[in-house]
Amino acid sequence: MVPPAQAELMAAALRENGVPHAYVLFAGEQHGFRKAENIRAALDGELSFYSQVLGFDLPPEDGITPIAVVRQ
Repeated sequence: MVPPAQAELMAAALRENGVPHAYVLFAGEQHGFRKAENIRAALDGELSFYSQVLGFDLPPEDGITPIAVVRQ
């Protein structure tokens, strides 16, 4: 969790170097999360990212919506 400007620089560097990543913004949040729903969404997104990059399936009953992983 970093300020948006730093996150955008990191995402650009990852994209330029072909490193899989996901960049997700949470409206109304700053450095760190305060809203419970955003904390849950961030953790679900992290698990989705790991499953896609490491190649394991998530149980469908968990209700986790996959995030878009950039693989350039």
